Amino acid sequence: MCKLCDEGIPQSHSGSRRDFLKATAATGVAAASLNLFAARPAAAAVGDPPADSGRPGRRYVIRGGSVMSLDPNVGDFPQADVLVEGKKILKVGPNLSAGSADVIDASGRIVMPGFIDTHHHQFETALRSFLADGLLLPGTPGGDINYYQYILLTFAPVYRPQDVYINELFGGLSQLDDGVTTVHDISQIHHSPAHSDAAIQALMDTGRRAAFGYFEGAGLTHGPDYKYPEDAFRIKKQWFSSSDQLVTMIMGGEIYLTGYERAWQIGRQLGLQVAAHILSPFGMRPTFDALAQGQGGDSGTLGIGSDNLFVHMTGMSDAAWQKVKDLGAQVSLAVPIEMNMRHGMPPVLKMESLNIEPSLSSDVEVTLLADFFYQMRATMNVQRALVNQMILDTGFASGNWWPAQPPGVPNPLTTRDVLRYATVNGAKGLRLDRKTGSLTPGKEADIIILDATAINVAPLNQVPGAVVSLMDRTNVETVIVAGKVRKWKGKLLDVDLPHLRQQLEASRDYIFAAAGIPQDLFRSN
Repeated sequence: MCKLCDEGIPQSHSGSRRDFLKATAATGVAAASLNLFAARPAAAAVGDPPADSGRPGRRYVIRGGSVMSLDPNVGDFPQADVLVEGKKILKVGPNLSAGSADVIDASGRIVMPGFIDTHHHQFETALRSFLADGLLLPGTPGGDINYYQYILLTFAPVYRPQDVYINELFGGLSQLDDGVTTVHDISQIHHSPAHSDAAIQALMDTGRRAAFGYFEGAGLTHGPDYKYPEDAFRIKKQWFSSSDQLVTMIMGGEIYLTGYERAWQIGRQLGLQVAAHILSPFGMRPTFDALAQGQGGDSGTLGIGSDNLFVHMTGMSDAAWQKVKDLGAQVSLAVPIEMNMRHGMPPVLKMESLNIEPSLSSDVEVTLLADFFYQMRATMNVQRALVNQMILDTGFASGNWWPAQPPGVPNPLTTRDVLRYATVNGAKGLRLDRKTGSLTPGKEADIIILDATAINVAPLNQVPGAVVSLMDRTNVETVIVAGKVRKWKGKLLDVDLPHLRQQLEASRDYIFAAAGIPQDLFRSN
């Protein structure tokens, strides 16, 4: 008997899955003539999804949509098709011959690659909005109820494996519904191997592409079952022995924690990326400077490498930034959170000055939503606000209504820029660019179909602009991961959301009670 199958989430049953469920008691989870992407009549939400999508040999064609490939070599099409076989994209172009393949009518829709979130703390799903007014650390107005003391030191330590599972599953499904087809889950909840296994199982059961970030278990003290970072060897062998699977692994090693060098060493020994939060607070700048000089860690010999993924990168020195660029380390920005929780000003302009680009991430839903349309807009808006003010600050010459752009001031970001950050750059940031991030023949079919006939978008005049400046999750009509249709007609498939929501609420109730925090729907900070 499979708990998830009973609850409306069909599963592939393997021995390891049965063992996991026994061990953790996890709970379930005609416009082509015009030089624009023109709107067409709505018809994509007709009929059933293609049968057995994603399985070897099964073909279907996404027909007649405005295709934005995010691959310069493929290009964009006002009206074109995407042919999928199994889990891969076969062809992209107008009027493709598809034989007897099933058809997804994408008339009036935008077809593009799914979004990629390179940093999300999914274990906190049950705590959504708890810290809407809070800051990262205490000590100033707005910091009485803060992330460090409440989320990491009070709530996180009381999580059971089953809490980890339902939080991860529900949070993942929510982003899948939003068109985020890939996530790097940084959940600092690894209090025991059972907690880690619950997180991994939930990522797999969600049915989207993911990188499991193996970080510490948050809290000042740990029980006898605490195995971080050494359990990485078992986890890699047990769960990630194949190089061709939907869920992969990244090693976490926070530089503000004692003994972080060991986590970095293990990650590199296992051939994994090594990720860390790097930001102004927690006294990180001197530590990061040492790493940039190859003098980090307890040994004084640890250094930054091309295998690193750094999150935030606020407040770091010019020398450290130059080393990040020179070595090709990846940088993930969570712009709304960085502005809201006092991480420091998002280093968008700094990265532009070095001619490097970030990926985007949602960070924590305890404070802000994990919607990727929002991430793109916020990134574009803050950069343009800074650039525009730099230009206006030069002053107005007599009779000049509009100051010239001074040398050295970057151009304003465009909608295409932030779309690239949210897709192609995300794939690069997670070492997945050979598999996903663009609609490129040969890559796996991680595709979203967006309704451009909806009242908040019509009439369609420019595709990148419509996606970034107008859309939200209600426009995400179809979501495909590795060829498999996961959302259809605006609804997730094979998921009993009311049941899962009940389980998430029960987990929420337990977590608050165990942490000794009263539930108050109208409390102030």
